[in-house]
Amino acid sequence: MNDRNLRLAWVAAGVTFLIHLAANPHYGFFRDELYFIVCGRHPSWGYVDQPPLVPLIAAGSQLFGISLAALRATAALFAAGSIFVTVRIVTQLGGGRFAAILAALVAALTPVLTVFGTQVGPDMIGLWLWPLAALYLLRIVDGASPRLWIAVGVALGLSFEGKYSVVFFALALAVGLAFTKERRIFATPYFWYAAALGLAIALPNIVWQIAHGLPMLAVLKAGQSGKNVVLSPLSYFVQEILLTNPFLAWIWIVGIVSALRTPTLRWLGIAALVMLAEMVALHGKNYYPADIYSIYIALGATAIERTLSAAWGRIALACAIPILAAWMIPVAMPILPTPQILSYTAFLRNTLHLSVASENHKIARLGQDFADMHGWPRLAATVAEIYASLPASERADAAIFTGNYGEASAIAFFNRSAASPPVLSGHNQYWLWGTQGATGATLVAVGIRCPGGARFYARQRIVTRFHNPLGMPYEDDLPIRLCQDPRAPLAAIWPTVRHYN
Repeated sequence: MNDRNLRLAWVAAGVTFLIHLAANPHYGFFRDELYFIVCGRHPSWGYVDQPPLVPLIAAGSQLFGISLAALRATAALFAAGSIFVTVRIVTQLGGGRFAAILAALVAALTPVLTVFGTQVGPDMIGLWLWPLAALYLLRIVDGASPRLWIAVGVALGLSFEGKYSVVFFALALAVGLAFTKERRIFATPYFWYAAALGLAIALPNIVWQIAHGLPMLAVLKAGQSGKNVVLSPLSYFVQEILLTNPFLAWIWIVGIVSALRTPTLRWLGIAALVMLAEMVALHGKNYYPADIYSIYIALGATAIERTLSAAWGRIALACAIPILAAWMIPVAMPILPTPQILSYTAFLRNTLHLSVASENHKIARLGQDFADMHGWPRLAATVAEIYASLPASERADAAIFTGNYGEASAIAFFNRSAASPPVLSGHNQYWLWGTQGATGATLVAVGIRCPGGARFYARQRIVTRFHNPLGMPYEDDLPIRLCQDPRAPLAAIWPTVRHYN
């Protein structure tokens, strides 16, 4: 049975990879993907708002030229890895072929997990490594060599270099184990070796954050001060149901309940409750805990297999999953042409009144994920035209200044040449990169007023407005100004332009 499930795991992972490979590279680069690429081209042990792993992966995908397909192929690999591990968890739990197929189908088609495997971002790291850590812990609990703790430490340490929220996952696992009889697995030196190894992997970024004044804390504080949607415990749970598809969510809920009712698995059930409680208490975004769901989908599928013995019932449920999932897949994967996804998004919003927004912005026609995949090449081209229209004497000392890292990264990415001017911003990592030698004698200010206002720039005027009706509302009708005749070098007011969020 195990060998058969192993083959099934490889097949499920391969099919998942191929589907994502075909579906992922559409619409365009996502705002954050552009930011990751630019950050990765400035290799560092850390950045203001993220660890280094995702930027390095994103930049590495573009070594041979601009390629959305190459970028999104990396996300497809993590999606495939997640499905492989999900099936292996089923096998570890004693599940058979039906449980493995059910878990693979549900995990692959759960919307929030599909999104993590569609675009490059920090959550794609946990999509694979969080379930992997849980799999190794399950094996240790079942009597495998305590040396597997080393693998747990590596998985969690690498996850930290992808996204800091793994700290809360690790804490949830520790609490779950500590409050059950399975705490016995702590009684080995390999636990401490694993903890030391995980810390060693995470340490370079921790040191970087400390050395730069812990800017990530400022980013989180800003998010909790108005940027992010703050949900009540009940609303948070409802959002988790929506993010995982109301017709599929019951399977991970069954998984949590099944774990809580099974003495040897109760630690995993407690870990799920602790993780969700942490996110509610800390006002985390609704998708922050989502990398745990494939673990509990595997638990749920195994529990269902044990209670649903009739062959016809199993076949019916397996066939129903893709049908129940189909209605949400177009808003998770960029598979529909733009006119059709516009109509479909409007239908879901107006007819079903569904919204899973995690930030307090005016709602985009396409939803934030797809809206932020539109318009960036045109913005870069518009700015390049304005720069090219400047007299040669002004171009020599000109720079671009933008309101956020998305605009800055798009302009830097699509206008990358030796003749391109520096692209500056006060937003997150861009502020830390400073003025890049620009004096500020001439600035093309994108989506923002001239830094310092009239007190700093004697001349400023709007030269055009950039229209992007399919993008986020705050990226539409974007004023682009020319700022000239500064009263001092730009470096003099640079400390005042910082905004971390």
